Amino acid sequence: MNGPQLSELPDDSEQLEPFVSSLRRRALQASELSGVRTFSDGFLIKFLRARDFDVELSLKLLLNYQRWRRESPEISGCLSPSSVLGLLSTSYHAVLPQRDHSGSRVLVYRIGQWNPKDWSAFQVFRISLMTSEIISMETQTQRRGLKAIFDLQGWSLGHAWQINPSLARKISSVLSDSFPLKVRGIHLVNEPMFFRPVFAMIRPFLPDKIKQRIHMHGADFHDTLSDFFSPDILPPEYGGEGPGIEEVCQDWTNQLLQSEKLLQQIAAHPTADIASTPDSSLISEEAQTEQFSQG
Repeated sequence: MNGPQLSELPDDSEQLEPFVSSLRRRALQASELSGVRTFSDGFLIKFLRARDFDVELSLKLLLNYQRWRRESPEISGCLSPSSVLGLLSTSYHAVLPQRDHSGSRVLVYRIGQWNPKDWSAFQVFRISLMTSEIISMETQTQRRGLKAIFDLQGWSLGHAWQINPSLARKISSVLSDSFPLKVRGIHLVNEPMFFRPVFAMIRPFLPDKIKQRIHMHGADFHDTLSDFFSPDILPPEYGGEGPGIEEVCQDWTNQLLQSEKLLQQIAAHPTADIASTPDSSLISEEAQTEQFSQG
């Protein structure tokens, strides 16, 4: 049975146990992880699915994840939605209620809603990390990955000044080799000419497969986004027939706020078993089905 076939099996399948045990053993032996003594099955399976059950590649991803968290405490150390509620309340970010035709989660970021005078790039990045931690617990998302739409209308020099080479490297690491999610597509809309220098700063750090999944749609995105997404899942603001963008932003903000305790536990003990926490139902497939149509 190959990696993609293994990925389709449920978490408690006996056929996954040898891979989970092997990755746990390797992780416990890794000097970089000497301070971590507990690796839950659910935590390890995220990394195995992200690398199609190749234990060696899964271990490398896990090490990169832990290193990224350790080197980015200004982002990973405070996973508190309430700390960035002001930005979330501007309808900056949403996870669409329906998945796309391939089963991927679809995320939307509206950069123009971010006022760089009020919110630092680290705080903005923190929102993305919180969402990523939440959706990475969904079995379907582990299998099918995510796609992101970045609406760059309103991008200004104030935004550009916040993105330095160090932050560009952190962004590219999460997209490519430091987080257990498969990035299936990145779609830029309304991108202005002066966004290109920032993109040029990030691009060299990205692997070729991610570069090939980046699509620039410009201002005429209504015609081209439909080549990638069914209209029934997109908000009307993006040429679709789904719920409006402000509604889906508010729904996802509520989801993040309900997950506050869970996210704080992840920030403190990312490798632990969250299944026993009071908030665990927030990220179960059943809860996701109730709150968000799977498409």
